[in-house]
Amino acid sequence: MMDEMNTKILCICVGNVHVVVVSDPQIACEFLKDKDGIFSSRPNCMSGYLTSGGYLTIVLVPMSDHWKMMRKILATEILSLHRHKWLQDKRDRETDNLLRYIYNRCYTNIKDTGGIVNVRIVVQQYSANVIRSIMFRSRYFGKGNTDGGPGEEEIEHVDSLLTVLGYLYAFSISDYFPWLRWITDFDGHETIIRKAIRASRKYQDRIIDERIREWKDGVRKKEDDLLDVFINIKNPPLTADQIKAQIFELTLATVDNPANGIEWAMAEMIKRPKIFNKAVQELDSEAFRLHPVAPFNLPHVSSSDTVVAGYFIPKGSHVILSRLGLGRNPDVWEDPITFNPDRHMKDAKEVVLTDHSLKMLSFSTGRRGCGGVLLGSTITIMLLARIVHGFTWNLPPDEPYVDLKENVNDLMKAKPLLAFAKPRLSYHLYPIY
Repeated sequence: MMDEMNTKILCICVGNVHVVVVSDPQIACEFLKDKDGIFSSRPNCMSGYLTSGGYLTIVLVPMSDHWKMMRKILATEILSLHRHKWLQDKRDRETDNLLRYIYNRCYTNIKDTGGIVNVRIVVQQYSANVIRSIMFRSRYFGKGNTDGGPGEEEIEHVDSLLTVLGYLYAFSISDYFPWLRWITDFDGHETIIRKAIRASRKYQDRIIDERIREWKDGVRKKEDDLLDVFINIKNPPLTADQIKAQIFELTLATVDNPANGIEWAMAEMIKRPKIFNKAVQELDSEAFRLHPVAPFNLPHVSSSDTVVAGYFIPKGSHVILSRLGLGRNPDVWEDPITFNPDRHMKDAKEVVLTDHSLKMLSFSTGRRGCGGVLLGSTITIMLLARIVHGFTWNLPPDEPYVDLKENVNDLMKAKPLLAFAKPRLSYHLYPIY
C-alpha cells in the first residue's frame, strides 16, 4: 500500500485509534530516538495482556512504574554482562549438544535420516534449549531423545510458544472495539492464545513453584540459574506470578528471532555456495536485514500530542515501523533484495546485529529497545558459526533449488529448510557422548 501511494509514513484509523506506519529510517529515528519519551508506551490489547500475565512483565506492558521497576531488575540482575558471562558454560553445553544432534542425524543415524536435517527444527529447538538451560538448569522438561533432539514435551513447548508469537499483536477487532470481548471471542484469537499459553506454561510454572518451595524450605542455598536469581531478588522481591510471567516472556523472546535469522541465512548461503567461504560474522546482519522475523516491530503508543516529520500525531496513536520497508529500502540499500553480506563490512570495525540508525530493525532502540541484545546476538552468532564450521551443507538430492518464498503472514520461509549435512572435521572434534 505504501509503495502504491508513494509515501514513507501512513496513518490508518481503526475505530478511534490512529495507527501510524513508517518505512523511512529518518522518520523512524524521529519517533524512537528524538521523541522516544513520548512513544515509549505499548497499546492496551488482548494478546499483550494475556501473554504478559496481566501486564506483569517488561516488553509488552504499557508505560508504568511497574515497567520501570522490571526494566531496572532485568538490566542489573538478569541481562547484565556479569550474568551473561556467568551463564557461558550452559550456553556452550547447548552448542555442543546441537553439534552432537546434527552429527547423529548425518552420520551415526544416516540410514534412518539420509543425512537430511530440518534446519528450522534444529535452530528453534536449540534456541529453546539455551533459554531452558540458563533459566531452569535443564535442557529438557522430559527425557528428550537419545540422539540429543527434543522429546514430545519440548516439541509441544516450542510449538505453543510459536503459536503465541503468531498471534501476539495480530490484528484483533476487539482491540479496537473492546466491548466486543464481553460478547464473544469475535475472531477466535483469545481462545487460541489462552490454549497456547496454558500448553507452554504448564511445564515452566511447575518448575518455578517447586523451586520457590525449595528456597523457602531451605533445601536450596546456591544460585545455579536465572530462576534462582529471580527468586532471590530483594529490592523489591518479586511475586510468584511476576516471576512466572517474566520468564515466559523471556522464553518467547529467545525462540523466534535467532531461529528465523539463522534459517534464512542458511538458505541464502546454500543457494550461493561461495558465501560459505566468507567469514561467519559477515553473514548475520544481512540475514536480519533481508529476512526479519515479523513485518513490524512491537507497536509504540504516544503519551501526548506531538508533531513528527511535519505530521500531527495525536495522543494514543499506535506507531509501527515496517521492518521490510526499512531493511529493503532502495534509498538506503543498494540492490536491497540481493543477499550480500559484504555491504555490512564497509567501513565497519565490528559487526553488530542492531542498527541504532534504523536502516534495519532487529532489536529496536530507545527505552523500548530489546534488553536481551547481548544474549540474542550471542545465540545467533554462535549457532551459525558452529554449524557452518562443523558441517558442509548442500541441498538434498531431490531438491533442485532453494525455495526462498516467504510466508505471507509472518515472513518465515514458506517451507522449512531441509539440507544435507556432512561432517567436515575429524570425528574426535565432535562432542559424541
